[in-house]
Amino acid sequence: MAIVSEEARLSCYDIKSADLSMVALLLKTTDIQAVSRALSEQCAESPGFFDHDPVIIDLTALDTREEGFFIDLPALMQVLTQHALVPLAVKGAEGAVWDQAKAAGLVDASDARIRRVVAVSELAPPDPTPSPSEAPVAPVVVPQGAMVVDKPLRSGQQVYAKGRDLVVMAMVNPGAEVISDGNIHIYATLRGKAIAGARGNTEARIFALAMEPELISIAGVYRTSENALPPEVLGRPAQVCLQSGPDGDKLLVTPLKP
Repeated sequence: MAIVSEEARLSCYDIKSADLSMVALLLKTTDIQAVSRALSEQCAESPGFFDHDPVIIDLTALDTREEGFFIDLPALMQVLTQHALVPLAVKGAEGAVWDQAKAAGLVDASDARIRRVVAVSELAPPDPTPSPSEAPVAPVVVPQGAMVVDKPLRSGQQVYAKGRDLVVMAMVNPGAEVISDGNIHIYATLRGKAIAGARGNTEARIFALAMEPELISIAGVYRTSENALPPEVLGRPAQVCLQSGPDGDKLLVTPLKP
């Protein structure tokens, strides 16, 4: 057997630790066709939302220990690939399901920490005495590398800032939609939909000089206009952030101080 010296090995490669940004697909059904239809609808609504992103197939919401449980992982992987996702790992797979996952080339992501988000129907009212870490910060500088839109967005129009912040210099009208993987800064009135942290960035925020949205969302937690904003922020300069608590995550809307 040939022995390769350490010096020769080091001239070929180094082993380094690496961080990889991934999305998690939390499955709620074993119906692969239903998943395919849902992904198709999402891709139609938000073209380019998936761009060969690595994904963890999360089975923890399913009862994989139930007698007779079966999920066609190869078929699911094919569906994900067709929708510009790259399945790399599986979470919550045991027994025969794990054997199937290994045979399909998936790695074990049992230790992966996936943030749980819950949609809330009520927005927390502004805190009259916010802590320094929660104090509103006015958007005064265009973030470096941000996508900038300088024209009004009309109903039916959609803008997606993939992997960066979004700055809108004009009104977002009802029926229009702005999406960003980072923060959203609107130097005008927000009357449409604003979705920040679209890929799970819980630190993302939404800023607007006049907050009158149809929908606001950060990292999957959302609120619609069916529940009116408090008068302290409705139609006024305000920001939206995500606040974590023992009952899950909730949206917090606070006025922007001059």
